[in-house]
Amino acid sequence: MPKTNPSRRQFLSDVGCGVLVASVGATMATDLGLSKSFAAGPTPDALSFGALEPLVVLMQETPVNKLLAVLTEKLNSGTELRTLVAAAALANARTFGGEDYVGFHTLMAIAPAWHMSRELPSQQQALPVFKVLYRNTNRIQEQGGRKNEVLHTVAAAPGTQTAEDLRKAIHNKGANSAEKTFAALANKSTDIAFNALLESVGETTEVHRTVLPYRAWDLLDIIGHDHAQTLLRQSVRYCVKAESWGRYPDYDAPRTLLPKLLEEHHLLGRTPGDKSADDAWVEKMSQTIFTSTPAQAAAATAAALAEGFSPAALGEALSLAANQLILRDIGRTFRDETTNKPIGSVHGDSIGVHACDSANAWRNLSRVSNA
Repeated sequence: MPKTNPSRRQFLSDVGCGVLVASVGATMATDLGLSKSFAAGPTPDALSFGALEPLVVLMQETPVNKLLAVLTEKLNSGTELRTLVAAAALANARTFGGEDYVGFHTLMAIAPAWHMSRELPSQQQALPVFKVLYRNTNRIQEQGGRKNEVLHTVAAAPGTQTAEDLRKAIHNKGANSAEKTFAALANKSTDIAFNALLESVGETTEVHRTVLPYRAWDLLDIIGHDHAQTLLRQSVRYCVKAESWGRYPDYDAPRTLLPKLLEEHHLLGRTPGDKSADDAWVEKMSQTIFTSTPAQAAAATAAALAEGFSPAALGEALSLAANQLILRDIGRTFRDETTNKPIGSVHGDSIGVHACDSANAWRNLSRVSNA
């Protein structure tokens, strides 16, 4: 009987299945039915993560009701918890690309779960991480797994690319061109690409747009900077997608207000000041931010930076102002009540919680971008 030559897709599918079987062991793979889960296989332009690839595939393809047993077995056989965290984050990024609501919320929970685990006794450290990893795999499979991956290999755009080129590509709603531009920036350096991305991220104050790049960057200490482009591409695609959303009044105000303030106060290209602030100054500034209009608060902050106050001092005032919103939150009204979110409850999607998330993200992003 003549042999047939397998297609490249079939070859990659067979390799992927073999890699995962080798990762968990033939007996466990059979028990889990993993040999059947690779029928679709990866596409020819699928991202691959080298030595982490078997674990990344495991996070995508293990039946969710078997996942915790598999992860426990991996830990018991010597795999470090941080390695499982890294694989889960890459599986999330490859699958969702920052475009799925539950998906990117899960991504944003991975680093906090890891940090929480560091505060627990050794025998309990896996608990917060496993909770997020379970949610991660469950959502990946709800969205179709490998056959519906959003991120694929991308070629860098030719020529010299700038932050302005990235912003234009985003404004034009071109995900492919924006990713190619970002890839070109990333080829220069991770820091250049990151700072260019932040110029587009800062064009609106929407919370997920702000928090996603911070949480992605926070994961690099766990995963390694070699994967920075993959994690930050999620924010590129998020910004592109946001260009198609409906706009409420003043949604785009930061696009014109922030450049204006930077020029007026001569902050462009200037090294941030290091002037410290006492408690009285921080309290006064926090009240100014809290009681002002958005434009007034931005102007007061720009003036303080021009005066030489450190970003850390202003970040403290900003966090205190955001916290005031939580302290004054009356909870959900009758109009906002939903299942598991009763009247009077203060859920994670409240203005106060989102304001604190954004303030925390920008405080940390400013430290990284100025490093």
